[in-house]
Amino acid sequence: MEEFHSRKVEIRETGEASGGHDQPVSVDVAKWERSITIQENEIYSTSFEKENFKKLKEAQVKGKNRWTTEPKIQKVLLLRDHKHFQKYCEPWVVSIGPIHHGNPKYRLAEEYKLALAESFIEESGKTDKELYMVIKNNIEQLRKCFDEEVIHNYHDDEALSWMLFVDGCATLKFIHSVVEKKDKRFQIKNGQLAFVQRDLFLLENQLPYRILADLIQNSNESEKLRESVQSFIDMQSMTRKTQEKPPNKKPVHLLDLLRNRLLGSTSISHGNYSDQEDWHSFRNVQELKAVGIHLKSSKDRCLGNITFTQIWKFYGGILSLPPITVNDSTVPKFFNLMAYELSSDFENDYGVTSYISFLDSLIDESKDVMDLRKAGILRNFLGSDDEVAQVFNEIGTDLVPNPEIYKDVRYKIQQYYDKRRMPWITEVIHDHFSNPWTVVAFIAGLFVLILSALQTLYSMLAYYHPK
Repeated sequence: MEEFHSRKVEIRETGEASGGHDQPVSVDVAKWERSITIQENEIYSTSFEKENFKKLKEAQVKGKNRWTTEPKIQKVLLLRDHKHFQKYCEPWVVSIGPIHHGNPKYRLAEEYKLALAESFIEESGKTDKELYMVIKNNIEQLRKCFDEEVIHNYHDDEALSWMLFVDGCATLKFIHSVVEKKDKRFQIKNGQLAFVQRDLFLLENQLPYRILADLIQNSNESEKLRESVQSFIDMQSMTRKTQEKPPNKKPVHLLDLLRNRLLGSTSISHGNYSDQEDWHSFRNVQELKAVGIHLKSSKDRCLGNITFTQIWKFYGGILSLPPITVNDSTVPKFFNLMAYELSSDFENDYGVTSYISFLDSLIDESKDVMDLRKAGILRNFLGSDDEVAQVFNEIGTDLVPNPEIYKDVRYKIQQYYDKRRMPWITEVIHDHFSNPWTVVAFIAGLFVLILSALQTLYSMLAYYHPK
């Protein structure tokens, strides 16, 4: 290096001398570097300025690259100040990935993970070294799947490779065991199973899906493992099972795979309504009932497919929503899905956030939950209707949904709502004629009543005016 700095370099410079021919120019490299340093010092008068302008340039580079790659595994940011952040976002039993790794709270789970990983390796038909090298040989690419902040302590590739290797093998073995319900060697109680399943869908507890895919690909049980993962996602979904194939896109991690499953591949109709229309103050279930709107459980399993229709002009409207199951794991999953959609490097349509916001607008009190439950839209395994109303109101606070999603539904409901001038009539219709067969029975009864009245009238006329 010193030799390089001490020697002079000849470069060719175009000039007008000697008829415009290129002339060799001797450059002292060390002197040239010193001049660059002097120029920088002239631009930045203090080291403080130099350091901060350097950070600014780095931020510009990061900003340009932000949308060129898939979202990175990172800490929850925008919902971190939520009062239930720890309850919904931190692992209860097991840490997966680097963010919570090494926390003494999860020491017991580390022993279980090693046992699960060993069982996975044994059933894979490969040696532990072979599977480990699958991860280690790709560690540079795997590093790019994480935000720099969460792996800054992993300077050693081997330590990071080993942690990802054990967690990946253990995760796949756990999923396969839950789906098959055969392996009793690990003596994990049902309550603990539920907690582990919950922990696998926390944003801060994710592994790059390519780790799972690579381990599956290198196992002799690859087809069974792929089916187990899809079955496991179906089990964790809050909507009914479906025969529809999952969207043909590579998932980022298990939480992303669950989101794809919930939203499906069906595009949501946004409608072509003017932004000037005002239907932002939405109504809860009780207000909708008061104007004759009925609730119905749809056959669709995609959260985005919410519709509003009016069959008869005087019958009322029907608001159809996909049925969902509400239990202890539902709210943490929804919360982490919303946190994922709020990630700065994840370009998306805020589908889950918009759904939660819509559902929250329908629910103000336990009566609203009861009506949704009676309509088959909510299956409540959480507790009382009041408790369900409370949790949805809590997670639905301060959300910023996509205004385009459900625009057509909100517009149609608002139009219907504005046209109803006599709410007491529609309330009577809703309470007593909520079923079309009830309407038919009423008309038939009214017809019989009219015939009876006419018969009585004719009898009276015959009595007072005999022929």
